Amino acid sequence: MRELLVLFISAFVLTSGCIGHGDDRMSLKVTSVFKNGETIPSRYTCEGLDINPPLKIEDISDKAVSIAIIVDDPDAPIGTFVHWVAWNIPPVKEIPEGIPKKGVVESPIYVVQGRNDFGRIGYNGPCPPRGHGIHHYHFKIYVLDTQLNLKPGATKRDLENAIKGHIIQYGELIGIYERK
Repeated sequence: MRELLVLFISAFVLTSGCIGHGDDRMSLKVTSVFKNGETIPSRYTCEGLDINPPLKIEDISDKAVSIAIIVDDPDAPIGTFVHWVAWNIPPVKEIPEGIPKKGVVESPIYVVQGRNDFGRIGYNGPCPPRGHGIHHYHFKIYVLDTQLNLKPGATKRDLENAIKGHIIQYGELIGIYERK
């Protein structure tokens, strides 16, 4: 009985967020031209212009030094598929649409970008196999207390390792898309 009680308390503490990142960690509001859980307009997919959608970020901490982004699709037939990794973005309230697809971008905002699972640098949008059903695309925004020392072309795994211990806020927007 005692072991069961210890297990229950441990599970409660871990899931309630009492350990780790503090109350501000999940405090970002992330919005775009589509609402959470809604369809991503084709403009931002492989069937459109294949450019990143604009991302609005609210309630960024004054302690923010940089922002990192990971966009991935956990519904891909081969496992989670990465569509975008970007970092060292200044603490801005909006990531504009159409960030150029190159390692280091100076304008319209400063961004360093990694390699996605298409094998390319920058954003490539939803492009699920036809007939595979609805896929969910997670636009994850991390506010960090540092700039990252990662070279352009780094992977999602590289970025995840680099941000450990530096996340001060987090927000996520999920869009859906299906090719018929």
